[in-house]
Amino acid sequence: MEFLNDLINYPHLARAAITAVIIGIVSGVVGSLIILRGLSLMGDAISHAVMPGIAVSFFFGANIFIGALVSGLLAAAGIGFVAANSRLKRDTSIGIVFTAFLAAGVILLAQTESSVSLQSILFGDVLATLPSQMWQSVVIAVVILTLVVLFYKQLQITTMDTQVAKAYGFPTRTINYAVLIGLAVVTVSAVQTVGVILVVAMLVTPAAAAFLLSRKFSTMMWLAALFGMVSSIVGMYFSYTLALQSGPAIVLVAFTLFLLAFFFSPNQGFLWTQLQKLRDRRRISAS
Repeated sequence: MEFLNDLINYPHLARAAITAVIIGIVSGVVGSLIILRGLSLMGDAISHAVMPGIAVSFFFGANIFIGALVSGLLAAAGIGFVAANSRLKRDTSIGIVFTAFLAAGVILLAQTESSVSLQSILFGDVLATLPSQMWQSVVIAVVILTLVVLFYKQLQITTMDTQVAKAYGFPTRTINYAVLIGLAVVTVSAVQTVGVILVVAMLVTPAAAAFLLSRKFSTMMWLAALFGMVSSIVGMYFSYTLALQSGPAIVLVAFTLFLLAFFFSPNQGFLWTQLQKLRDRRRISAS
């Protein structure tokens, strides 16, 4: 009850909670797309690659979101260029490019005088959310979720079977680029909540838990959004009441939800699959 009263009485806490919930929801939806498309490592790369953009934004006094987004998109383009013009696989290209961007960002931030600490960038500080950042997150979420609803059919088909989508004439390459741009936008938006290091967890973990509990694409998206929202709310509660860092607290709650799904999912849970294997062995030995 104390937490609820503080939400009402302290505007900065209410802003933080709203921002965390909004980002948790949109991260779950976009996360469902990226894990089914095999782009989880790309989310990790973009989250780390925003560092130079943040540093340059501080240096010139520009909008941090724009600088981080440009940096993330440049990294994504660089990864694609290296993978397309060499014998290296995409995961190798990701490892090379994002570590270079991260290193450049750390060096640039060390040379920049700013009121934001490196630790808050790496691990997030949702309690420091400004009103403009909250509304920015709301607008991004509304745009992303609206586009997902409008182009749900195209996203579903191109995610589930690229060859079938091509046969039906869907612009698979354009849709893939659009998903990458959406991933970059959501990643940059989530950096202020959980930080550079942990943002990929919010994109992947709720969606992975939803994947274990669902068989339909739409159900997975709804569950991922729900898990992202719950992780944000509960993580914020523990962060505030126990004086913990907000980003790690939110991620650990999401991980707890994943563990519950991993062990107890009715269809794919570890516990039930082991019991089924035990029954099969007994049936075989009895026969």
